[in-house]
Amino acid sequence: MPELIAPTVDLHAAWLEAHDEWGPGAHEDGFGLRPADEVRSSGGFATWVARLIEQSDPTKPLEAGRAHCTYRWIVEGDQVLGGIALRHALDDFLLRVGGHIGYGIRPSARRRGLAGWALGRMLDEARTLGLDRVLITCEVANVASARTIERRGGILEDVRDTELGAVRRYWVQL
Repeated sequence: MPELIAPTVDLHAAWLEAHDEWGPGAHEDGFGLRPADEVRSSGGFATWVARLIEQSDPTKPLEAGRAHCTYRWIVEGDQVLGGIALRHALDDFLLRVGGHIGYGIRPSARRRGLAGWALGRMLDEARTLGLDRVLITCEVANVASARTIERRGGILEDVRDTELGAVRRYWVQL
């Protein structure tokens, strides 16, 4: 049975296994991984996890251009199956491209309903934060993600060309 957990250094090896499955250069939505993050070493991984945990605390100031964000890992047993992130507010970039919620499932764990399951739980978390609606986006070609969002109540607002390519923009009323 899968569960959503806060990022933890205890799953370093399992997270790296999932990361390696995505392959080099692939963007892993939902993990908050930046190109400069060094996650192979124990120290680098611990620094990255600490940043993710700190970003979720609305009382802590963040660097310019960053939004508070709750990160959760989708785990089953000792495997990391994916990640999901809930941004607490939208800036101009997130309103155009990224939305409130981003998620990703490792290739070997797809087609099991994990994204929809995790999205449902994060929508509950969004309600707890006091959000009345959330924006979720996906690449135009990602039909599976579009269906997942629609099954969770997403209403397509539009399709836009953005600096990261064409995206579908969905709103979910909470």
